[in-house]
Amino acid sequence: MTPLETSEIQAFITQDYKHMGSSKYYLMQVTDAANAKKFLSSIADEITNIDSPKKEFKLNLGFTSEGLKNIGLDPFNIDSFSREFREGMDTDHRNRLLGDYDSSDPSNWIWGRRNPDNEKIDTIDIILMVFGKDETTADKYYTELKTKFAAGLKEVHVLNGVPLPNDKEHFGFKDGISQPVIKGINIPALPQDEIEPGEFILGYKNEYHIYPDSPLLKKDQGNSSLLKDDVEYKKHKDLGRNGTYFVLRQLKEDVNGFWNSLNERTKNPDGSLNPDESTLLAAKMMGRWPSGAPLVKYPEKDPGGSSNDNDFLYVEEDKHGLKCPFGAHIRRTNPRDHFEESPPGVSKKLTRRHRIIRRVRSYGEDFAGSATQHCPHDEVGLLFGCFNANISKQFEFIQYSWANYPKFKQLYADPDPFIGVRENPKPGEEQNFTIPQETVNRVISGLQNFVTVKGGAYFFFPSITSIKFLGTI
Repeated sequence: MTPLETSEIQAFITQDYKHMGSSKYYLMQVTDAANAKKFLSSIADEITNIDSPKKEFKLNLGFTSEGLKNIGLDPFNIDSFSREFREGMDTDHRNRLLGDYDSSDPSNWIWGRRNPDNEKIDTIDIILMVFGKDETTADKYYTELKTKFAAGLKEVHVLNGVPLPNDKEHFGFKDGISQPVIKGINIPALPQDEIEPGEFILGYKNEYHIYPDSPLLKKDQGNSSLLKDDVEYKKHKDLGRNGTYFVLRQLKEDVNGFWNSLNERTKNPDGSLNPDESTLLAAKMMGRWPSGAPLVKYPEKDPGGSSNDNDFLYVEEDKHGLKCPFGAHIRRTNPRDHFEESPPGVSKKLTRRHRIIRRVRSYGEDFAGSATQHCPHDEVGLLFGCFNANISKQFEFIQYSWANYPKFKQLYADPDPFIGVRENPKPGEEQNFTIPQETVNRVISGLQNFVTVKGGAYFFFPSITSIKFLGTI
C-alpha cells in the first residue's frame, strides 16, 4: 500500500475532534477573488493536517464548485471534478436521489441554495471550520482569521455545533459507533472496518483496487509546479491528490413528535403509556438500544451503561432479522455480511465499497430524548457531515439505495424509519416498518417523518499543497 502523505491531508478526515468543545462552521462568500487568494496563501500552513502539533484550536476548509469558480479556477479545470460536486446538492435530480421533498425541499433551506429566488439566502463558496477547546478559544481564533480575510470573504451563515453530549444524538441513541478506519492510520479497528485509503482520500487505491477519479489540471493555471503529476497516467497535474469530498447537511430532529408517535403505538390495553415497549420499538427501528448495545446481541433488553460494541455480523447471528429487523437504520446503512442476497464473503466486500466517514456535531440544547422525556425547549438537530472519495457511490448510494428505497431485502414498502420517510407520501404509497417474527410479521404502518433538512452542500477539501496552489491562480 502506498504510504499516506499525512502532512498533506486535512486532519478532520481522520480525527473526530471530540476533545474540541466548540465547533463553528463559517459559510463564506467570495467578495474579492484577489484578496481571497491572498488569504488562502496566508493560512495554508495553519490548516490542521494529520501531522500538525496539538493546539487548543483547529482549522479546516473546503470549497463548493461555485467557490472554486469564484476564486478563478478555470471552468475547464472545474469540469474535471465529479459531476455530483459540480451540480451541488440542491438540484431536482439530487432532490429525487436524496428524498429532499416537502419541508426538506431546498426551496425551504436556510442555507446552501446556489440559485436562490430569495435575496436573503446567499450562495456558499467556502466553508471555514474553526474548532476550539471551548467557545472562547474558537471565537478568539476566528477573530484573528477575520483580520486576514475581511477584504476578500464575507460571512453569510454560521453553524454552531458541539460534540454529541455523551455521544448521544437528540432522539436519545448513542451515535458514531460503526465508523470505518483508513488503512495506514494507526487507529485500532475491527478487520471489517479497515478500509482502503482510496475510498476516502484521492490519490490512493480504493476497495476496487483502482485509483478514484481525481480532479486534474487540464488547463495550466497558477504555479502548477506545486502540484504532483497524476499518480496513474502522469499526463496532468493532480489537483485532487490527498483531498476528498465533504458532505454537509443540517438535520432538524423532531424529538417530541418521534417519541409521541411511538408512545401512541405502544399503549397498554387500558390506554396508559408503556415506556418499555416504546423504547423497544425505537431500538428495533435503530438496530441498537439507546446505550449503543446492538440488538443482534441484546434483542430483549438494553443492558444499560454505554456500549461501543461493533463486533458482530448478521448472517450467522441473525440471518432472518428476528433480533435486528432488516429495515433497522444501522442494518440498512451498513449491511456488513448480509448485502442483499450475496454470500457473506461477497457481501462484506460489497459493503466496504459504500462506507463513509461520519463527522457529526450536535446543535441546539444539550438534550437526549427518551420515551418519558422528549420535549426540548428549542430546535435541536445534527450537523451531519461525511467524507468520501466518490459522492455517488458512497453518500448518495447509501441515501438512495439503502435508506430511501422501500424494496430493501425482503421488504416492499419500508423506507429507513429515520432518514427515508417522506413527510407527504404519494397517494396510495405505504410507509411501513416490518418486524420479522417466527409466525406472522408485525407491520408498523403509516410511518411519519421526524427529520427535516435545513440546509446542505457538497464541498471539496483540498490538500495543504492544493490550497497553496489555489492561492496562486
